[in-house]
Amino acid sequence: MSYQALARQWRPRSFQEIVGQEPTVRMLTYALDHQRLHHAYLFTGTRGVGKTTFARVFAKSLSCDSGITSKPCGICNPCTSIDNGSYLDLIEVDAASRTKVEDTRELLQNIHYPPAEGRYKIYLIDEVHMLSGHSFNALLKTLEEPPPYVIFLLATTDPKRLPITVLSRCLQFSLKQLSVVDITKQLQTICAAENVTYELPALTHLATTADGSMRDGLSLLDQAIAFGAGRITLLDTEKMLGSVAHDALFRLLQALLDQDGLTLLSEITQWSEWAVDFSQALNDLATLLHQINVAQVINGTVFHEKIHHFARSFKMEDIQLYYQIAVIGRRDLPLAPNPLLGFEMTLLRMLAFRPDTNTDPDPVKNHPIKEKETNQLKGAIPPKEMGGEKNPINATKPPLKTWSAILAELDLSGMARALADNCSLVTLRNDQHQTILALPKQHQSLLNPKYAERIEAALSRYLNHPTKLMITLSDVSMDTPSKQRAQQTDIKQQTANESIKNDDDIQNIMRLLDATLDVGSIKPV
Repeated sequence: MSYQALARQWRPRSFQEIVGQEPTVRMLTYALDHQRLHHAYLFTGTRGVGKTTFARVFAKSLSCDSGITSKPCGICNPCTSIDNGSYLDLIEVDAASRTKVEDTRELLQNIHYPPAEGRYKIYLIDEVHMLSGHSFNALLKTLEEPPPYVIFLLATTDPKRLPITVLSRCLQFSLKQLSVVDITKQLQTICAAENVTYELPALTHLATTADGSMRDGLSLLDQAIAFGAGRITLLDTEKMLGSVAHDALFRLLQALLDQDGLTLLSEITQWSEWAVDFSQALNDLATLLHQINVAQVINGTVFHEKIHHFARSFKMEDIQLYYQIAVIGRRDLPLAPNPLLGFEMTLLRMLAFRPDTNTDPDPVKNHPIKEKETNQLKGAIPPKEMGGEKNPINATKPPLKTWSAILAELDLSGMARALADNCSLVTLRNDQHQTILALPKQHQSLLNPKYAERIEAALSRYLNHPTKLMITLSDVSMDTPSKQRAQQTDIKQQTANESIKNDDDIQNIMRLLDATLDVGSIKPV
């Protein structure tokens, strides 16, 4: 077999060829050029960012016939042997397949023998976190005081699983995930060298899907070349990855803007014929929503013209709500009867829980808090939604109740009560059987689907009909029941303090005994 996968063919063979890891390259280059060598190095990072590549290039730098250098020649016997995996003094170990303590002891038995042909005997242990506790104990003493000709190169995707005693004996280099720009540039370089024609948006799409891994990016490039018969186009790339074109996502957003459920479902039905990855579709939708919100907040951002159209058409709170629904929908997708159904329900949820169908022509410039919004943020239910005979909450309960008053009548306890206590009522619509609460972001840890279900059930019993509950996160400071009680407690405490301080008998006693008042001991009645 003459063909070699791009991920192997284009694996860096020197520090100068490594992409996107400049800080680590700089540190290792300085250490090699100034002979400041340590006996143990640990390379950490997610898959495909260059951990073992760094280790092998470093091994070449230590073993090159031209001397210890940051620029190994690449043509001498040690350099070529390390490249093809036949160098006797580079012992590579896959810790995932050799986890037992017996394997580690066997490995260390030969450590006291000097290198066969090079300056150093180099142990490269990949996925070192997979070693057992006993294996680490067997390795620890040697790792702490190895012979002068032994160097350990460790690589792991999960450094938290390494004992602190091992971490403290290594120089640690954390490799970062590569940016989409870095991966795209490398894919362009490879396509030019391989005489492959391409569309730049297609390579950007591959780089985005690689999720920070250069190896994944090269594997996807190999696949795209085969799929497109030597030509890489955006359309072929989207088909190959099961992703959705932006135009299709824009049509979904337009249907949401128009509150057009028929068009929404019709569009999704067409998607089911394209073998779409619905989890990736929700991810792409969330990315678009993020771009729309950024365009709403920051003037002059460079996005697709459709992004700016939706930024002008949607309210900022709608985009925030849709983003949250998309993220939660992606998380819950494996629990749905099938991915298509889960995706449909996520989009229908966006359609159902949009608080207001009236769009704001300019969400950035025209976003004052109106009187109705002020009432909602404070927890009061607007009279036109609560009062009168047209739309009462409950025929037996008085209208215009605040969220604190409603909460007092709900059958809630424990963490569900705590969650409700820190929320403020945004909307309670009997005509749509929905209730929307806002939770300040500082209390986000209270948000739990199980507690939200309890609140929804209690509200349904209170209203004497089912209601759907949506809890949104808010940056706005609100008067929640919990905050109101705290304010009332502060007022009572201040009143008690002033009452004691101004009491004539207390003043006389203080003067007589030359005493001071311990304000912290005053408890309001």
